[in-house]
Amino acid sequence: MATDNKLFKGLSRRDLLKTLGGIPLFGVIWSAGANFSAKAKRERNLLLETLNIKASAPPATGPMSGDPLRIGLIGFGIRGEQLMRSLGFATDEWLEQMAKSSAENPNDKRLEDFKAQENLNVKLTAICDIFDVRAEKALASFNKNGNTCKRYRTHLDLINSGEVDAVIIATPDHWHAPMAMDAINAGLHVYLEKPMTHTIQETYDLRDVCRKNPSIKLAVGHQHRQTQSFLTAQDAIAKNTLGHVSLVVTTTNRNDDNGAWQYDIHPDASTQTIDWNAFLGTAPQIPFNAEHFFRWRKWWAYGSGLSGDLLTHDYDRINCVLKMGIPKYVTASGGVYTHRDGRNVPDVMQINMDFPDFSTGTSQEAGKEKGMTLVYSATLGNQFERGTLLMGHDATMELGNMLTIHADPRSTKYADLIKEKRIDPMVPIYQYDPSANGVDAVTSATAKYFANKGLLWTYRDGKRVDSTFLHIREWLSCIRNGGEPSCGIVEGFEEAITAHMGGLSYKIGRRIEWDEENERIIALPGEDLDAILLNNDIT
Repeated sequence: MATDNKLFKGLSRRDLLKTLGGIPLFGVIWSAGANFSAKAKRERNLLLETLNIKASAPPATGPMSGDPLRIGLIGFGIRGEQLMRSLGFATDEWLEQMAKSSAENPNDKRLEDFKAQENLNVKLTAICDIFDVRAEKALASFNKNGNTCKRYRTHLDLINSGEVDAVIIATPDHWHAPMAMDAINAGLHVYLEKPMTHTIQETYDLRDVCRKNPSIKLAVGHQHRQTQSFLTAQDAIAKNTLGHVSLVVTTTNRNDDNGAWQYDIHPDASTQTIDWNAFLGTAPQIPFNAEHFFRWRKWWAYGSGLSGDLLTHDYDRINCVLKMGIPKYVTASGGVYTHRDGRNVPDVMQINMDFPDFSTGTSQEAGKEKGMTLVYSATLGNQFERGTLLMGHDATMELGNMLTIHADPRSTKYADLIKEKRIDPMVPIYQYDPSANGVDAVTSATAKYFANKGLLWTYRDGKRVDSTFLHIREWLSCIRNGGEPSCGIVEGFEEAITAHMGGLSYKIGRRIEWDEENERIIALPGEDLDAILLNNDIT
């Protein structure tokens, strides 16, 4: 295939850019370059056929038919509200806000998208939140249109009520695993927000509980698993498009209070409206502190910092493409450099994850290439978009909601095509944009950050669809129709252990090593790794 020596001959670099900027979209090729229509299409299609990358959608999930599933929500904060909208339940306040926003900006399609969502055939029958204002808000909004929702004061009351078939957990990190294990042991299916666990021991304990209850469906909330471009990237990797990938760089770039977890503190917050002891749980017992309650991500006692909160998304994005598993070595550094407000989790962090035995394949002689480093680089003090790069000997992939591949000038695989000027390393050899010509309304820098990571929406048949909706639908389909979630206990275990290694390296100040054979993080004599991980005095 692609043996025509005249391929791309006579086209300028600008023409090449137009030609190769085609967007493979469900078997349809779009291109500018109308002046070169017939020739350009033939030459472009030859290259696309040579690469043979398939724009891949996830496997279809099953029908939502049958009796409605009864869902209980534990934690109705920022993420809890978002999850409920994906389930089909929006608060009155959000509906009013979106109506106003769409009237002011016709490109804002959030309300339209929500109303167009498929009915998932569920009942929201129970809610548990320890802040009265949030719980009452949920009851006022969701006790209507044939839905009856009851508040429970504790998660155990909800779990043991007999009124739910499955639970969604969107609490601070230190409650994730305990609540999930209680629910699974009670026979309930679980959708659990990331990170999967807050401690190393919890990671093993939750896996053991899942293994003892194989019929229970646990899904971890990495909704980018539904993103069209990431699945297309899997196909490109499987076909050795990049050659041996030795370096992956992925980043967090945020520069506002919301992105730095400086959330609003509700004026009605007090010991009369918040069950403070229930919030603390196993965390250090301190007097009521509204900032800790609303901005819990800023402290190791309740959250996991950049390593657990945001690295987990980026690690799992790469793991779903490369399937490299847990790194052999992790080294981290950073500090509180941009928001010196009393927090003790870093707001600038660099984490190097080494996989010395990993390879995506090679185009060179056997044995020359082996090993990969994944670098996570984060700052909460600058929002310049640095992107995600998978850097191989033969090509580099830029991975976001759009997928772009450039051949490397020193590639072995594409050497002849480059020499004959049939490939220009400055021009993408493959570009995939499932949004086609659609207009996306991004309302803030933080929203743009999440959108490019596939965390807000993806596309189906060229139409924008909420990623979390698809992830929840997949979980519900597994409950109803069988199958396993794309991010279950196996993937969650890999995510949690990797995040904990990052947190440990930052706190201890040394390289952390994973013993794959014995499935354990190697501790030095006298080290209690969980005690170190939970140490709330280390900044």
